[in-house]
Amino acid sequence: MSKTTENVLLVPGESGWEIWTGTSTTPFALHEATTIERAGDLTNLPGGDLLLLFPVKAITAVPMQVTSADDSLFPDLATLHAERLGLRPDPMAGQLTDLFVIAREADHTALVSILLRPPGDGDLPSRGPKGFDISARAYPLDGDALAVWKEFGRWVFALFHQGNLVYCQATSESSANPDDSLAREIRLSLIQLAMQGMEIEPTQVALWTRAENADTSALSTAFKVEVQVSPRPAPVLPDPLSKLLPADVRSARRAAQKRQNILIGAAAVAVIYLGIIGWFGYGLWRDSSETQKLLKQAEAAAPQGYADHLARWDELAPAVELDRSPVDILSRIATCIPPNSGLRLKSAEISDTEIKLVGEASQIEAVNAFSLRLSKNTDLTRYNWQLPAPNQSTRGWEFAYIGEVPTAEAQP
Repeated sequence: MSKTTENVLLVPGESGWEIWTGTSTTPFALHEATTIERAGDLTNLPGGDLLLLFPVKAITAVPMQVTSADDSLFPDLATLHAERLGLRPDPMAGQLTDLFVIAREADHTALVSILLRPPGDGDLPSRGPKGFDISARAYPLDGDALAVWKEFGRWVFALFHQGNLVYCQATSESSANPDDSLAREIRLSLIQLAMQGMEIEPTQVALWTRAENADTSALSTAFKVEVQVSPRPAPVLPDPLSKLLPADVRSARRAAQKRQNILIGAAAVAVIYLGIIGWFGYGLWRDSSETQKLLKQAEAAAPQGYADHLARWDELAPAVELDRSPVDILSRIATCIPPNSGLRLKSAEISDTEIKLVGEASQIEAVNAFSLRLSKNTDLTRYNWQLPAPNQSTRGWEFAYIGEVPTAEAQP
């Protein structure tokens, strides 16, 4: 019989961190509700695998729709979308992004990208958690639903579609009951989602609070549904757990200092070896100089026909060098075509300085996948690609792409 693992879950509560305990076979139960807002100040945590749910205020949720069903393209598409919004996580601060599917349709996929702000000093517990996720994913609701609750004294809300998180946001509202200002902020988020093609109209609204006789009039008026008031339910561990994994800043600094000491020691050893190599290198240079003189004398004595032969050989370089061979280049382009996508090339003009590709596909996803793979192919990095949007035709989608070698490379 396998051993049951005890899980300790840190959850952002209404006024401070809450400690919940449970196992892989039993639901979580509240162990302690504290008034501590810094996870680093928590002490006497129960034994077991520690898991932490980041508060909504620590993340930015970015919903989007992509015209692709290829899961391998989602991370790159989400990164491009975030960069257009000016969101660029620090790559040295750990894994600060994750991506979740909201819904799949025939011609598009709805996603939500989660971007975590780098934790500051004291934001993480002294005992390193085994895994991380966000609090909004621990309370899924069926259907198109809205949940409103407090974290660390501030109102937050989350929107769900069929149990999947669509969007969540922390507000600056700290009133005793949800008011008209909070309702307007939620309505504004719904409008922004609708502008992105995500029509979410909550059919149920849940207000999670410990306050008795909570005033729900503002939410009821804004969404025209009965508001269900109850204490916040026990959290459910998201499955699968997110890939969020912030780096420990102190450990990173210690590792950086250790690397610096190693580099200093290696540099000292390198200086000694360079001195030895320089001594022997002088002899090699002297012999090389003598060789160069002999080659120049041989070139001066060579007949004119030999110089013409060398010039003609240089003209054949595009044909004899593998990375400039049209057949080899076309083979690399062919590997960028998505398998079983129906995409085909109608023409491919390949010269030493330029590639012109004209093709078509029945689905725009295939064209988008081909252009993305073409620009990221490491064997075609010497070309600067012009990848305009495809044009729709009676047979599907047509495209025309051009790859050019920069002028400095084209004229060696």
